[in-house]
Amino acid sequence: MADEALFLLLHNEMVSGVYKSAEQGEVVSAAKALEENGRCITKLENMGFRVGQGLIERFTKDTARFKDELDIMKFICKDFWTTVFKKQIDNLRTNHQGIYVLQDNKFRLLTQMSAGKQYLEHASKYLAFTCGLIRGGLSNLGIKSIVTAEVSSMPACKFQVMIQKL
Repeated sequence: MADEALFLLLHNEMVSGVYKSAEQGEVVSAAKALEENGRCITKLENMGFRVGQGLIERFTKDTARFKDELDIMKFICKDFWTTVFKKQIDNLRTNHQGIYVLQDNKFRLLTQMSAGKQYLEHASKYLAFTCGLIRGGLSNLGIKSIVTAEVSSMPACKFQVMIQKL
């Protein structure tokens, strides 16, 4: 329980720190503010990417080789997600053409926020790291992907994974 609280606090401080460092510079217009928000999200996603690469290396060192892409996604949804977030993904869907949707109905990094609609615009800050985490893990397993997150009602969220065919 203590390690979960530490992870949540670390994640919140990481997001806060990235955005505070961005606020140090003078933002003149709304366009500049939007651009700066994109930089912060990219920075958080890159942090997650590197962490995802490292974690997947540790988690898969004693596992058998995966048969296919779907097998890898099942591993991400069950074992990887359970280790990081202490629960499995609630739903995994695919169109069998390289698009997977991972749904978490009670995403741990959003449960601390109010369920009101006024915080939906801030949710992307708290999902960027996790998008990078998934992308980094898949990257180390040999799958190039684009991961996006969507929140329609707090704390549920969907991560869409689009596999890039080489």
